[in-house]
Amino acid sequence: MSKKNITAIVTFCLAMVFMVGSLEAQLTQREDIDVKNKRIGTAAASELLIPVGARDMAMSGAGLATTSGIDAIFWNPGGLARMSGTAEGMFSTMSYIADINVNYGAVAIKFGTFGTIAFSIKTLNFGDIPLTTVDDPEGVAGRTFSPSFTVTGLTFGRQFTDAITVGATVKLISEQMHRVTGSGFALDVGIQYHGVAGIRGVDLGLIMKNVGPQMKFDGPGLLRMSNVDVGRRPSQYFASLGQTWELPTSIELGLAYEYAMSEELNFNLNTAYANNSLALNSYRVGGEATFGFGQFQFAGRAGMDLWETGADDEAIFGPTFGAGMIYKATGVGIVIDYAYRSVDLFNSNSMFSVRFTF
Repeated sequence: MSKKNITAIVTFCLAMVFMVGSLEAQLTQREDIDVKNKRIGTAAASELLIPVGARDMAMSGAGLATTSGIDAIFWNPGGLARMSGTAEGMFSTMSYIADINVNYGAVAIKFGTFGTIAFSIKTLNFGDIPLTTVDDPEGVAGRTFSPSFTVTGLTFGRQFTDAITVGATVKLISEQMHRVTGSGFALDVGIQYHGVAGIRGVDLGLIMKNVGPQMKFDGPGLLRMSNVDVGRRPSQYFASLGQTWELPTSIELGLAYEYAMSEELNFNLNTAYANNSLALNSYRVGGEATFGFGQFQFAGRAGMDLWETGADDEAIFGPTFGAGMIYKATGVGIVIDYAYRSVDLFNSNSMFSVRFTF
Protein backbone atom coordinates (compact mmCIF):
# COMPACT_ATOMS: atom_id res chain seq x y z
CA MET A 1 0.00 0.00 0.00
CA SER A 2 1.41 3.43 -0.90
CA LYS A 3 2.20 6.07 1.72
CA LYS A 4 -0.31 8.37 0.03
CA ASN A 5 -3.16 5.89 0.57
CA ILE A 6 -2.13 5.25 4.17
CA THR A 7 -2.05 9.00 4.90
CA ALA A 8 -5.50 9.50 3.40
CA ILE A 9 -6.98 6.63 5.42
CA VAL A 10 -5.43 7.81 8.70
CA THR A 11 -6.70 11.35 8.05
CA PHE A 12 -10.19 10.03 7.39
CA CYS A 13 -10.20 7.96 10.61
CA LEU A 14 -9.00 10.93 12.68
CA ALA A 15 -11.75 13.06 11.19
CA MET A 16 -14.27 10.40 12.22
CA VAL A 17 -12.96 10.45 15.81
CA PHE A 18 -13.21 14.23 15.89
CA MET A 19 -16.79 14.05 14.63
CA VAL A 20 -17.70 11.63 17.44
CA GLY A 21 -16.47 14.16 19.99
CA SER A 22 -18.40 16.93 18.26
CA LEU A 23 -21.63 14.94 18.32
CA GLU A 24 -21.26 14.29 22.04
CA ALA A 25 -20.62 17.99 22.68
CA GLN A 26 -23.88 18.96 20.98
CA LEU A 27 -26.02 17.38 23.72
CA THR A 28 -28.02 19.83 25.84
CA GLN A 29 -28.54 19.31 29.54
CA ARG A 30 -31.88 18.79 31.27
CA GLU A 31 -32.02 17.54 34.81
CA ASP A 32 -35.73 16.69 34.92
CA ILE A 33 -35.46 13.61 32.69
CA ASP A 34 -33.10 10.64 32.66
CA VAL A 35 -32.27 9.93 29.02
CA LYS A 36 -28.97 9.24 27.33
CA ASN A 37 -29.51 11.70 24.48
CA LYS A 38 -31.35 14.92 25.33
CA ARG A 39 -32.02 15.70 21.65
CA ILE A 40 -34.05 12.62 20.73
CA GLY A 41 -37.04 13.53 18.59
CA THR A 42 -35.55 16.74 17.17
CA ALA A 43 -34.18 15.31 13.90
CA ALA A 44 -35.46 15.98 10.42
CA ALA A 45 -35.67 13.20 7.82
CA SER A 46 -35.89 10.33 10.31
CA GLU A 47 -36.61 8.09 7.32
CA LEU A 48 -32.84 8.13 6.74
CA LEU A 49 -32.54 5.80 9.75
CA ILE A 50 -34.98 3.18 8.46
CA PRO A 51 -32.95 0.14 7.34
CA VAL A 52 -33.12 -1.51 3.93
CA GLY A 53 -31.68 -4.85 2.86
CA ALA A 54 -32.75 -8.00 4.71
CA ARG A 55 -29.30 -9.57 4.93
CA ASP A 56 -27.79 -6.90 7.16
CA MET A 57 -30.98 -6.08 9.02
CA ALA A 58 -31.14 -9.73 10.14
CA MET A 59 -27.81 -9.08 11.88
CA SER A 60 -29.10 -5.82 13.45
CA GLY A 61 -26.87 -3.73 11.20
CA ALA A 62 -23.67 -5.08 12.75
CA GLY A 63 -22.11 -6.08 9.43
CA LEU A 64 -20.44 -2.77 8.60
CA ALA A 65 -17.18 -4.56 7.88
CA THR A 66 -18.59 -7.48 5.84
CA THR A 67 -21.51 -6.04 3.86
CA SER A 68 -20.75 -6.04 0.15
CA GLY A 69 -22.14 -5.20 -3.25
CA ILE A 70 -25.46 -3.47 -3.66
CA ASP A 71 -26.48 -4.53 -0.13
CA ALA A 72 -23.79 -2.22 1.25
CA ILE A 73 -25.24 1.07 -0.05
CA PHE A 74 -27.28 1.78 3.10
CA TRP A 75 -24.99 0.17 5.68
CA ASN A 76 -21.52 1.07 4.44
CA PRO A 77 -20.97 2.28 0.84
CA GLY A 78 -17.33 1.27 1.21
CA GLY A 79 -18.51 -2.30 0.54
CA LEU A 80 -20.09 -1.47 -2.83
CA ALA A 81 -16.76 -1.99 -4.61
CA ARG A 82 -16.72 -5.63 -3.42
CA MET A 83 -19.58 -6.45 -5.75
CA SER A 84 -19.00 -9.96 -7.11
CA GLY A 85 -20.44 -9.44 -10.60
CA THR A 86 -20.37 -6.64 -13.15
CA ALA A 87 -23.93 -5.50 -12.38
CA GLU A 88 -26.52 -5.99 -9.64
CA GLY A 89 -30.15 -5.09 -9.10
CA MET A 90 -32.09 -5.21 -5.85
CA PHE A 91 -35.60 -4.69 -4.51
CA SER A 92 -36.54 -4.65 -0.84
CA THR A 93 -39.85 -4.16 0.97
CA MET A 94 -40.57 -3.94 4.69
CA SER A 95 -43.69 -3.78 6.83
CA TYR A 96 -42.62 -1.04 9.24
CA ILE A 97 -44.31 0.33 12.36
CA ALA A 98 -47.76 1.95 12.36
CA ASP A 99 -48.79 0.29 9.05
CA ILE A 100 -46.04 2.09 7.12
CA ASN A 101 -44.55 0.24 4.17
CA VAL A 102 -40.97 0.93 3.12
CA ASN A 103 -39.98 0.10 -0.46
CA TYR A 104 -36.44 0.27 -1.80
CA GLY A 105 -34.78 -0.36 -5.14
CA ALA A 106 -31.21 -0.06 -6.41
CA VAL A 107 -29.04 -0.86 -9.41
CA ALA A 108 -25.24 -0.95 -9.58
CA ILE A 109 -22.70 -1.29 -12.41
CA LYS A 110 -18.96 -1.92 -12.16
CA PHE A 111 -16.77 0.10 -14.54
CA GLY A 112 -13.51 -1.83 -14.39
CA THR A 113 -10.75 -0.20 -12.38
CA PHE A 114 -12.61 3.14 -12.33
CA GLY A 115 -15.04 1.92 -9.67
CA THR A 116 -18.68 0.99 -9.12
CA ILE A 117 -21.64 3.35 -9.46
CA ALA A 118 -25.09 2.71 -8.01
CA PHE A 119 -28.45 4.47 -7.97
CA SER A 120 -31.00 3.85 -5.22
CA ILE A 121 -34.42 5.08 -4.15
CA LYS A 122 -36.36 4.56 -0.92
CA THR A 123 -40.03 5.50 -0.53
CA LEU A 124 -42.44 5.38 2.41
CA ASN A 125 -46.11 4.54 1.93
CA PHE A 126 -48.30 5.89 4.76
CA GLY A 127 -51.64 5.16 3.15
CA ASP A 128 -54.57 7.59 3.24
CA ILE A 129 -54.81 9.72 6.39
CA PRO A 130 -58.06 11.58 7.30
CA LEU A 131 -57.68 15.32 6.75
CA THR A 132 -58.85 17.51 9.62
CA THR A 133 -58.82 21.31 9.69
CA VAL A 134 -59.86 24.12 12.01
CA ASP A 135 -63.19 24.30 10.18
CA ASP A 136 -63.57 20.49 10.07
CA PRO A 137 -61.82 19.09 13.17
CA GLU A 138 -63.71 15.76 12.99
CA GLY A 139 -63.01 15.13 9.32
CA VAL A 140 -66.71 15.00 8.43
CA ALA A 141 -65.98 16.00 4.84
CA GLY A 142 -64.16 12.69 4.35
CA ARG A 143 -61.09 14.23 2.78
CA THR A 144 -57.75 12.41 3.02
CA PHE A 145 -54.10 13.05 2.25
CA SER A 146 -51.12 10.77 1.76
CA PRO A 147 -47.63 11.99 2.76
CA SER A 148 -44.82 11.30 0.32
CA PHE A 149 -41.32 10.69 1.71
CA THR A 150 -38.54 9.82 -0.77
CA VAL A 151 -34.77 9.42 -0.49
CA THR A 152 -32.78 9.01 -3.71
CA GLY A 153 -29.07 8.25 -3.69
CA LEU A 154 -26.07 8.13 -6.00
CA THR A 155 -23.21 5.97 -4.73
CA PHE A 156 -19.63 5.55 -5.88
CA GLY A 157 -17.31 2.85 -4.55
CA ARG A 158 -13.75 2.01 -5.46
CA GLN A 159 -11.25 -0.64 -4.44
CA PHE A 160 -7.84 0.96 -3.78
CA THR A 161 -6.01 -2.23 -2.75
CA ASP A 162 -6.91 -5.86 -2.16
CA ALA A 163 -7.65 -4.88 1.44
CA ILE A 164 -9.15 -1.39 1.27
CA THR A 165 -12.33 -0.13 -0.38
CA VAL A 166 -13.92 3.29 -0.01
CA GLY A 167 -17.37 4.54 -0.99
CA ALA A 168 -19.62 7.58 -0.72
CA THR A 169 -23.33 8.26 -1.25
CA VAL A 170 -25.03 11.58 -1.99
CA LYS A 171 -28.71 11.47 -0.97
CA LEU A 172 -31.51 13.83 -1.95
CA ILE A 173 -34.31 14.02 0.61
CA SER A 174 -37.88 14.99 -0.24
CA GLU A 175 -40.82 15.16 2.16
CA GLN A 176 -44.34 16.25 1.25
CA MET A 177 -47.21 16.29 3.71
CA HIS A 178 -50.38 17.81 2.30
CA ARG A 179 -49.33 21.37 1.35
CA VAL A 180 -45.99 21.50 3.19
CA THR A 181 -42.76 20.26 1.65
CA GLY A 182 -39.25 19.77 2.95
CA SER A 183 -36.04 19.14 1.06
CA GLY A 184 -32.38 18.59 1.76
CA PHE A 185 -29.37 16.45 0.97
CA ALA A 186 -27.00 14.27 2.94
CA LEU A 187 -23.66 12.53 2.48
CA ASP A 188 -22.46 9.08 3.61
CA VAL A 189 -18.77 8.21 3.51
CA GLY A 190 -17.53 4.73 4.40
CA ILE A 191 -14.43 2.54 4.33
CA GLN A 192 -13.73 -1.17 4.70
CA TYR A 193 -10.39 -2.73 5.58
CA HIS A 194 -10.15 -6.51 5.16
CA GLY A 195 -7.29 -8.37 6.79
CA VAL A 196 -6.54 -5.82 9.52
CA ALA A 197 -2.88 -5.89 10.59
CA GLY A 198 -2.33 -8.68 8.09
CA ILE A 199 -4.65 -11.06 9.99
CA ARG A 200 -6.79 -12.94 7.51
CA GLY A 201 -10.49 -12.88 8.36
CA VAL A 202 -10.36 -9.79 10.60
CA ASP A 203 -12.25 -6.93 8.95
CA LEU A 204 -12.88 -3.29 9.88
CA GLY A 205 -15.67 -0.99 8.75
CA LEU A 206 -16.10 2.73 9.41
CA ILE A 207 -18.81 5.08 8.18
CA MET A 208 -20.03 8.64 8.70
CA LYS A 209 -23.73 8.89 7.78
CA ASN A 210 -26.25 11.62 7.02
CA VAL A 211 -23.93 14.61 7.07
CA GLY A 212 -25.51 17.68 5.53
CA PRO A 213 -27.16 21.07 6.05
CA GLN A 214 -30.35 21.50 8.03
CA MET A 215 -33.61 20.73 6.22
CA LYS A 216 -35.97 23.55 5.27
CA PHE A 217 -39.76 23.40 5.06
CA ASP A 218 -42.03 25.56 2.92
CA GLY A 219 -45.33 25.54 1.05
CA PRO A 220 -48.84 27.04 1.04
CA GLY A 221 -49.72 24.99 4.12
CA LEU A 222 -47.66 27.45 6.17
CA LEU A 223 -49.75 30.45 5.08
CA ARG A 224 -51.89 32.02 7.82
CA MET A 225 -54.68 34.59 7.56
CA SER A 226 -53.86 37.62 9.69
CA ASN A 227 -54.75 41.25 10.26
CA VAL A 228 -52.25 44.08 9.95
CA ASP A 229 -52.09 46.35 12.99
CA VAL A 230 -50.57 49.27 11.09
CA GLY A 231 -52.41 50.98 8.23
CA ARG A 232 -55.72 50.13 6.61
CA ARG A 233 -54.73 46.98 4.78
CA PRO A 234 -57.36 44.19 4.82
CA SER A 235 -56.82 40.71 6.24
CA GLN A 236 -54.49 38.67 4.10
CA TYR A 237 -52.31 35.57 4.08
CA PHE A 238 -48.82 35.73 5.54
CA ALA A 239 -46.15 33.05 5.27
CA SER A 240 -44.99 31.43 8.50
CA LEU A 241 -41.25 30.82 8.44
CA GLY A 242 -40.64 27.14 9.11
CA GLN A 243 -37.83 26.21 11.48
CA THR A 244 -34.85 24.36 9.99
CA TRP A 245 -33.93 20.99 11.53
CA GLU A 246 -30.75 18.95 11.72
CA LEU A 247 -30.23 15.59 10.04
CA PRO A 248 -29.65 12.46 12.19
CA THR A 249 -25.89 12.30 11.73
CA SER A 250 -24.02 9.27 13.05
CA ILE A 251 -20.55 7.74 13.23
CA GLU A 252 -20.43 3.93 13.14
CA LEU A 253 -17.50 1.57 13.65
CA GLY A 254 -17.64 -2.16 12.93
CA LEU A 255 -15.29 -5.10 13.49
CA ALA A 256 -15.83 -8.60 12.13
CA TYR A 257 -14.22 -12.01 11.94
CA GLU A 258 -14.80 -14.33 8.98
CA TYR A 259 -13.82 -17.99 9.02
CA ALA A 260 -14.18 -20.71 6.39
CA MET A 261 -14.50 -24.12 8.05
CA SER A 262 -14.63 -25.79 4.63
CA GLU A 263 -15.44 -24.94 1.03
CA GLU A 264 -19.13 -25.39 1.81
CA LEU A 265 -19.42 -24.01 5.37
CA ASN A 266 -18.55 -20.43 6.38
CA PHE A 267 -19.46 -18.14 9.23
CA ASN A 268 -18.80 -14.58 10.35
CA LEU A 269 -19.25 -12.69 13.61
CA ASN A 270 -19.92 -8.96 13.44
CA THR A 271 -19.86 -6.22 16.06
CA ALA A 272 -20.47 -2.49 15.71
CA TYR A 273 -20.89 0.70 17.69
CA ALA A 274 -23.09 3.59 16.51
CA ASN A 275 -22.72 7.09 17.91
CA ASN A 276 -25.87 9.03 16.96
CA SER A 277 -26.32 12.79 17.21
CA LEU A 278 -30.12 12.74 17.50
CA ALA A 279 -30.89 9.16 18.56
CA LEU A 280 -29.70 6.63 21.12
CA ASN A 281 -26.20 5.24 20.76
CA SER A 282 -26.04 1.49 20.39
CA TYR A 283 -23.81 -1.57 20.46
CA ARG A 284 -24.65 -4.17 17.82
CA VAL A 285 -23.74 -7.81 17.49
CA GLY A 286 -24.72 -10.23 14.74
CA GLY A 287 -23.65 -13.41 13.04
CA GLU A 288 -24.15 -15.35 9.82
CA ALA A 289 -23.54 -18.96 8.84
CA THR A 290 -23.66 -20.10 5.21
CA PHE A 291 -23.71 -23.60 3.74
CA GLY A 292 -23.22 -24.36 0.05
CA PHE A 293 -24.84 -27.25 -1.78
CA GLY A 294 -24.19 -27.41 -5.50
CA GLN A 295 -25.52 -24.28 -7.14
CA PHE A 296 -27.37 -23.31 -3.96
CA GLN A 297 -26.16 -21.62 -0.83
CA PHE A 298 -28.23 -21.17 2.32
CA ALA A 299 -27.68 -18.67 5.15
CA GLY A 300 -28.94 -18.26 8.69
CA ARG A 301 -28.54 -14.98 10.58
CA ALA A 302 -29.29 -13.38 13.94
CA GLY A 303 -28.44 -10.17 15.75
CA MET A 304 -29.12 -7.86 18.66
CA ASP A 305 -29.02 -4.07 19.07
CA LEU A 306 -28.05 -3.07 22.61
CA TRP A 307 -29.13 0.52 23.18
CA GLU A 308 -27.59 2.97 25.63
CA THR A 309 -30.75 3.91 27.53
CA GLY A 310 -31.67 5.93 30.60
CA ALA A 311 -34.62 5.34 32.93
CA ASP A 312 -36.92 7.44 30.71
CA ASP A 313 -35.73 6.10 27.34
CA GLU A 314 -37.83 3.80 25.16
CA ALA A 315 -35.88 1.40 22.92
CA ILE A 316 -38.61 -0.40 20.99
CA PHE A 317 -36.49 -2.53 18.63
CA GLY A 318 -35.39 -5.97 19.83
CA PRO A 319 -33.58 -9.05 18.47
CA THR A 320 -33.43 -9.82 14.76
CA PHE A 321 -33.43 -13.08 12.83
CA GLY A 322 -33.27 -14.02 9.19
CA ALA A 323 -32.42 -16.46 6.43
CA GLY A 324 -31.30 -16.35 2.84
CA MET A 325 -30.96 -18.46 -0.28
CA ILE A 326 -28.48 -17.93 -3.11
CA TYR A 327 -28.78 -19.61 -6.49
CA LYS A 328 -25.81 -19.35 -8.83
CA ALA A 329 -26.10 -20.24 -12.50
CA THR A 330 -23.96 -19.40 -15.50
CA GLY A 331 -23.85 -15.62 -15.81
CA VAL A 332 -26.54 -14.88 -13.22
CA GLY A 333 -27.16 -15.21 -9.50
CA ILE A 334 -30.40 -14.82 -7.55
CA VAL A 335 -30.45 -13.98 -3.84
CA ILE A 336 -33.60 -14.04 -1.70
CA ASP A 337 -33.31 -12.80 1.89
CA TYR A 338 -35.77 -12.44 4.76
CA ALA A 339 -35.38 -10.57 8.05
CA TYR A 340 -37.55 -10.33 11.16
CA ARG A 341 -37.16 -7.69 13.89
CA SER A 342 -39.15 -7.77 17.12
CA VAL A 343 -40.75 -4.46 18.11
CA ASP A 344 -42.37 -3.31 21.35
CA LEU A 345 -45.66 -1.37 21.24
CA PHE A 346 -46.08 -1.98 17.49
CA ASN A 347 -46.24 -4.96 15.16
CA SER A 348 -42.86 -6.57 14.48
CA ASN A 349 -41.02 -5.69 11.26
CA SER A 350 -40.69 -8.13 8.35
CA MET A 351 -38.45 -7.48 5.36
CA PHE A 352 -37.97 -9.32 2.07
CA SER A 353 -35.14 -8.62 -0.37
CA VAL A 354 -34.48 -9.95 -3.86
CA ARG A 355 -31.12 -9.36 -5.54
CA PHE A 356 -29.90 -10.25 -9.02
CA THR A 357 -26.21 -10.51 -9.92
CA PHE A 358 -24.90 -10.49 -13.50
